[in-house]
Amino acid sequence: MKPFLNAKTCLHLPIAGARFMASCIAAFALVLSAATSSAQALHRGKLATTASKSAVGGREWWNNAVIYEVYPRSFQDTNGDGIGDLNGIIERLDYLQSLGIDAIWLAPVYPSPNYDFGYDVSDYFNINPEYGTLSNFDRLVSEAKKRNIRIIMDMVMNHTSYEHPWFLASRSSDDNPYRDWYVWRNGKAETATDKGQPPNNWGAFGRSPWEWDDKTRQYYYHHFSVQQPDLNWYNPNVKRMFKNITAFWLKRGIAGYRFDAIGGLFEDPNFEDEAVAKDQNGKSMVDARGNPQLERTKEFNLPAVHIVMNEMHGLIHSFDTTSFPGSRVLIGETNTRNLDELIRWYGTSDKPEFDIPMDVQVGFINKLDVATFRSRLIDAETGLGNHVPLLVFDNHDRPRLDARYGDGVHDSAIQRVLATILFASGGATLVYYGDEIGMRTTPPARIEDVKDRMEGYPNWPRNRGRDGERTPMQWDSGVSAGFTTGNPWLPVPHSAKEINVKAEERDPDSLLAWYRALIKLKKTNAALAHGSNVMLEQPSSELEARGAGHRNGRCELEFHCRAAGNKSAGRTGPIADEDAAEVAWSIVFIVPRAHRTRTLRSVHRSIPLTIANNADAVCRIERYSEADSARRHLSSLWSAHEELQNGHCPYRNFVVQRVFRLRTDRCCGPAAGWRDEGRP
Repeated sequence: MKPFLNAKTCLHLPIAGARFMASCIAAFALVLSAATSSAQALHRGKLATTASKSAVGGREWWNNAVIYEVYPRSFQDTNGDGIGDLNGIIERLDYLQSLGIDAIWLAPVYPSPNYDFGYDVSDYFNINPEYGTLSNFDRLVSEAKKRNIRIIMDMVMNHTSYEHPWFLASRSSDDNPYRDWYVWRNGKAETATDKGQPPNNWGAFGRSPWEWDDKTRQYYYHHFSVQQPDLNWYNPNVKRMFKNITAFWLKRGIAGYRFDAIGGLFEDPNFEDEAVAKDQNGKSMVDARGNPQLERTKEFNLPAVHIVMNEMHGLIHSFDTTSFPGSRVLIGETNTRNLDELIRWYGTSDKPEFDIPMDVQVGFINKLDVATFRSRLIDAETGLGNHVPLLVFDNHDRPRLDARYGDGVHDSAIQRVLATILFASGGATLVYYGDEIGMRTTPPARIEDVKDRMEGYPNWPRNRGRDGERTPMQWDSGVSAGFTTGNPWLPVPHSAKEINVKAEERDPDSLLAWYRALIKLKKTNAALAHGSNVMLEQPSSELEARGAGHRNGRCELEFHCRAAGNKSAGRTGPIADEDAAEVAWSIVFIVPRAHRTRTLRSVHRSIPLTIANNADAVCRIERYSEADSARRHLSSLWSAHEELQNGHCPYRNFVVQRVFRLRTDRCCGPAAGWRDEGRP
């Protein structure tokens, strides 16, 4: 069913100097068509559900979920050792509940030597003592449940720590029962006294993923660091063990898993050399360091991984219950390059795999590029069939939003725009801790301060590692930002004096308030929950782009609406009452900061679907059963924005099959200022 409404919103973001970025992030014009029939209501299965049920009308709890990544080491310390812990997460559950999240994705809390801070696991059946105990974990699950928040674990199946007992046994001798749990190979031209060369040319940036072991005189494979040897998934014992591991935590009440680095589970069994990648002209490509760039088809996304994930899907969903946490969810770190690759990770109807593989193609473009945003959002909203997208803009491995999208001057305004894109789009969304208050990337200034031994030390100063996006959560303006009473494991940024939860909770116009309002809209607005997103097409005979803009010193908003069967055609005035029941539409207006004005709290209270503040505004116009109600609402809405923007018009290029124009100089009362402009 096609939506009845098209609209276009242009967002102008100021950048350094006097220039304005006419590259409106809103040129992607989010337009959502609300459902008007049961068939449309089931579109992609999105609906805000109550947390006590696993699904409503065939929709799972995660279809429209807000998932919040907690990096445990940096969230909240309760014992003064400067390291976040499970009790700290429990202490902050009320805050997370107030934010409106559905689930916590917990970065690894397993025992680990911390070369990669938990992504080098040394025991899959326990909790890192730095974070607490299994009893603390069980209490976290229980306390989160009281607040209708689910816990999602990180599952690292590609590799273990080189201190894991399995690997210690594997490297102890070449006939140990655990030898075949890892990937071991002879070197090229190896002799009794010479290790020869690595088994093949795999690797990136001139670094080989093969490490020589003197004791057993073979190389072991490690896609990531030497301290993270890859498991051999061709060995059925490995698969059997990980099914036991996943069941262990599911029995403790978790709601599912985020599977780390899943594309690298299998390698080419023949260990053949990779071919050198070619550009579109057939020329051999080189990487940033001048080394040959390989195709890397022998190390990633081999067909066997899909068989494993289909089996995992069956196992994990066998734990579904009608009570909390209900249906379990499989999230995949798939790092896909295009829509076709992403679709494959969902599996098929008879062989399902991931419920919501991470879509990083939208959020990781790392530039304010309207055309790319538009293209990627169209893919996410229309190219996945009945699958639910999971949009990801940030995580523990990427510099925060300020470093990737900001200009150093208007970072907060830009982050509001990005948040609007994230939450106004359909499907599930992922939020990284601290993004809701605008935490800034703060990398170490000296190599001796680097904690990220995997990326920071080896690549200094070209790459200062990932410490900058993992700094302690900023709760208040105190010495350690309320994170710890001891010395924090990473320095607290100076920005915590102004950017912190306590300060933003007191400010109704803060970024935190913006996030809360957007999340509330996502959870309570039917059009957001299960509507369709449609981009405004380029001008055509039916849809002509023309600017509203400033006219005679006044700002005008143009919009249009058409009822089913075009019953409104030829009529004057706003939508007729008899047509209103068949009209289903919703518009998102993303309004940038023009300049600071007073807060419109009274308007916000009186218009539930309007978020109004002194920096930005998102307005949502939804379906109404009565034309008079819609007219009164729209008039009030426009008055609010005229007051908000103090006469500065942020709207451009609204148009229209039929135009109902509201002039600001005539907007004096609930029914004032409307007239039918006909076709443009």
